[in-house]
Amino acid sequence: MSASIRTTLAPGAELVTDPGRGLFLTLEGPDGAGKSVQAAVLAERLTASGRSVLLTREPGGTPLGERIRALLLDVETGERDALAEAMLFNAARRQLVMDVIRPALDGGAVVVCDRFADSTLCYQGYGGGAPLDELRRLAEMATGGLVPDRTVLLDVAAEVGLARRRGGDAAQLTRFEVGDTHDLAFHERVREGFRRMAQEDPERWRVVDATVGPAEVSELVWQAVRDLLDGGQRA
Repeated sequence: MSASIRTTLAPGAELVTDPGRGLFLTLEGPDGAGKSVQAAVLAERLTASGRSVLLTREPGGTPLGERIRALLLDVETGERDALAEAMLFNAARRQLVMDVIRPALDGGAVVVCDRFADSTLCYQGYGGGAPLDELRRLAEMATGGLVPDRTVLLDVAAEVGLARRRGGDAAQLTRFEVGDTHDLAFHERVREGFRRMAQEDPERWRVVDATVGPAEVSELVWQAVRDLLDGGQRA
């Protein structure tokens, strides 16, 4: 069967899968690390290699998730309690797992997700101060225990990532990139959270230097997941 790629964001898209066990790959990192671009490149390369691929994102990927995404990222919604914010992220996550990710994995697809539960631990936990144990319990309920087979951390210094984001279209900035609450110190804590998690679980995580050119980053991401592509098992 020929390979195909379907995004959960395309209206009327139909996922074509191969029978067997799927593979769950996530890309994480601070704002401005280039996750969305690299997730798309990875999905295209996987498709070209003959695999059936589903590309999605967090928050989002379902009608409910996209509505929650708009609320969470809107700069006009004001400040929120970090734990309340985490509950919204996990509501979107639960719908994505149940409606999109689990069925795709069960059908044998490779799922590439731009962010997953690790982002909530880093942004609302390390960055926002919500208790990590409570965030882990929320994630466990939302995901049903689903853990990525491989998480690639696109690592970039906070000031570099923010400069990339703020140097583009101001209309595309989210509430995490503007305002006094999400200042440089906040984003430095987020980055440190990602780096700490990668150090604590080196079997799942791979760290990629996201300060090099996009083509080089793409190759590093490919090398970071390549060992799983033959006989990989999903969590």
